[in-house]
Amino acid sequence: MNIKSLLLGSAAALIAVSGARAADAVVVAEPEPAEYVKICDVYGAGYFYIPGTETCLRIGGYVRYDVGVGDGGSFDGVNHVTDHQHGDDDSTYWKNTRFTLKTWTGQETELGTLKTYTEYRINFGNSYGDYDDGHTIAANGAGGWQARNKGSALEFAWIQLGGLRVGADESAFDTFIGYAGNVINDTIVPYGNFQTNVIQYYFDAGNGLSAVVSLEEGSGEVGTIDSYVPHVVGGLKYTQGWGAITGVVSYDSNYEEVAGKVRLDVNATNELSLFLMAGYGSDDDFLDPNTGHNFFKLWDGSWAIWGGGSYKFNEKTSFNVQASYDDGKKFGLAANIAYDIVPGFTITGEVDYVNAADSDWHESYDGIGGVLRFQRSF
Repeated sequence: MNIKSLLLGSAAALIAVSGARAADAVVVAEPEPAEYVKICDVYGAGYFYIPGTETCLRIGGYVRYDVGVGDGGSFDGVNHVTDHQHGDDDSTYWKNTRFTLKTWTGQETELGTLKTYTEYRINFGNSYGDYDDGHTIAANGAGGWQARNKGSALEFAWIQLGGLRVGADESAFDTFIGYAGNVINDTIVPYGNFQTNVIQYYFDAGNGLSAVVSLEEGSGEVGTIDSYVPHVVGGLKYTQGWGAITGVVSYDSNYEEVAGKVRLDVNATNELSLFLMAGYGSDDDFLDPNTGHNFFKLWDGSWAIWGGGSYKFNEKTSFNVQASYDDGKKFGLAANIAYDIVPGFTITGEVDYVNAADSDWHESYDGIGGVLRFQRSF
């Protein structure tokens, strides 16, 4: 019995030790908690928290397809599009497809809201240009009528902390006072230049009163500043439920010229909104195009005026119109109907007209054209 008991005890001890060693060898790690993307509703719809941060991000953009006919994308008195197959000067279609990617970020800090915005555009299509007249030649040597990749462009990339904004933006001469209506061709009579690097400060005084001061670099061969002195824009706005009154003034440091615009917006009814904007420049103009142009005052002559409005027939359909005229005796008219097929997908059909009389800035010409736009926004 003693030998039998000893053998049984030894076997039990071996099993116990083996079991203990086996248990020690198996280590089961605790699962990491899943970090799901959380919705951020502080800055509006579409934002979410970047995992592991307090930064809210929104990604959006649009895909757009434009079909134009006639002079709808030109209006400079030149018939740019030729029926090259038959050699006739007939207006033909021009087309453009664009993909635009946008990002927004927002984060609350002890110095105020920290925001960024970027927008990048990529285009494919043709532009105005005759078959072989050499008038409009693309960078790759192709005529303007030839469909091709037309390049890409960084349109916006700015940082804003509180009221301070720095980076690539459009000029406050346009963004603060607003664009000239909800039409596609809103610059038949141009109302200012756009892209520039900026250092801006926005001030909200409350009760509907706001202001901006913007130091700008300009853009282009004659628009970019050529000294330590920047272009300067200042603006003041008063907004109420009935609409707004806005004024902006600009100083072009290259040509040492001043230009300004004032605007009245009226919310006539829930369906109807109207605007009237007038511009004036301190110099009649540079008549020789080789000498350059005030970066802000692109209209001909000293003054120009724009007016129009939008009417919502229902939640899906709206009518938009803009008329313009300047001191150079150029008249422009644009009107469209925009229809939301489904949320985020809009079709816009627009008709545009220009009539320019003889003046110091151009000979007489006129033109008519149209644009059909399909746009999916997300």
